[in-house]
Amino acid sequence: MASDSRKRLALAIVDFLQSSLKDGTLQAEDADSIEIASNCVAECFHVDPTDEAAMKEALGGQNLLAIYGVYEKLKGKSTASTEGDSSANEGRPSTPSVPKEGEKGGPTADSERLKGQGNAAMQKKDYQGAIDAYTKALEIAPLNPIYLSNRAAAYSGASQHELAKNDAELATAADPKYTKAWSRLGLARFALGDAKGSMEAYKSGIDAEGNGGSDAMKKGYETAKRR
Repeated sequence: MASDSRKRLALAIVDFLQSSLKDGTLQAEDADSIEIASNCVAECFHVDPTDEAAMKEALGGQNLLAIYGVYEKLKGKSTASTEGDSSANEGRPSTPSVPKEGEKGGPTADSERLKGQGNAAMQKKDYQGAIDAYTKALEIAPLNPIYLSNRAAAYSGASQHELAKNDAELATAADPKYTKAWSRLGLARFALGDAKGSMEAYKSGIDAEGNGGSDAMKKGYETAKRR
């Protein structure tokens, strides 16, 4: 029997196949093949792609292509050593590049407007409204660390801590120097009872901030340490 994790992955695969047809990646003549493939995956893993709640839980507002995009940016990419000939620096992962404005998958005027709507909803503690707005922004710029981090904060506000953790992890992978994402990852992990993971996130945030870190980041670290 497939585990819940594998079932969620199966739903994400079905979503990817169907989305590839809708967005023009695949041609109309491929529709029958995609339907057969989707049905086979759904039947083998005993999942229902028409179950909106299950799909939402599986995807967490993201999509398989965006998640794999983060993985591709992190795997195997290295930067040449800039400190003498030390072999210890060779093969060190480079910071992934996030698409910028004007580039495919980068932020646009529409995504920034949606981010603003999400921020306004957060101020009113309308967490679901914020989640919806940030999700729409992420449909335009799936790897934007600010949108991901903001939605993580909204998920935390709505006590959806697992989804908050997922978004924060993606945000830190997309931009390890974006300190708010580390703080939100620390908060989400702490809420899930992972004190060690929370400490690690806050420590990464302190390191990214430099100069010993901010008071807020250090407070989060110490709170997790005491648990």
